Amino acid sequence: MSEHTPGIPGYTYGTDEAARSPLSLEDLERLKAVAGLTPEDEEALHEAAGILAGQAGDMVTAWRARLGELPFMRAYSGHPDGTPNPEYGAASKPRFDRFIIDACTRPLDRDWLNYQHEIGLRHTRAKKNRTDHADSLDHIPMRYLLAFTAVVITTAREYLAATGATAERVDRMHAAFTKSVMLHVTVWTRAYTGAAGW
Repeated sequence: MSEHTPGIPGYTYGTDEAARSPLSLEDLERLKAVAGLTPEDEEALHEAAGILAGQAGDMVTAWRARLGELPFMRAYSGHPDGTPNPEYGAASKPRFDRFIIDACTRPLDRDWLNYQHEIGLRHTRAKKNRTDHADSLDHIPMRYLLAFTAVVITTAREYLAATGATAERVDRMHAAFTKSVMLHVTVWTRAYTGAAGW
């Protein structure tokens, strides 16, 4: 599940096409410490991968439907006037699906840092729309990126419980997934701001 996936257009994980993160591996270790991500969490994430991988597409579809219910959010994934852009959605969805698997399986190393910075840039004027040649609004405000993290985290629990895992096991996997998602989004925000403010 964690191998490079060249079949997904725009998925540049582990390649020279991904942006170079300005963060160091020491920065990453400090963020892991602050988030409380432990080796036990990493084991729980690998468990979670086995449950979430087959549901990733459904998760992303549900998240996008949630955003689609908010008229002021539609122009970020549709056309600038808010009308749907199914081609853009279809092009970007496999990468969003893959994010769920990567959040559970990828080692936290230089390739990880670089690709997370690339994702961050793709939410900002620096790279928004370029990968898929879309015409939606060219910048997703950081406030919406951060606020929607709550939906990603809270709804993941029902998917983790879908195969009948014990409550204790679901708690363990959900806690680890929460830390992983927060770590990802924290690194994405570096694309929005300078080093001093970040």
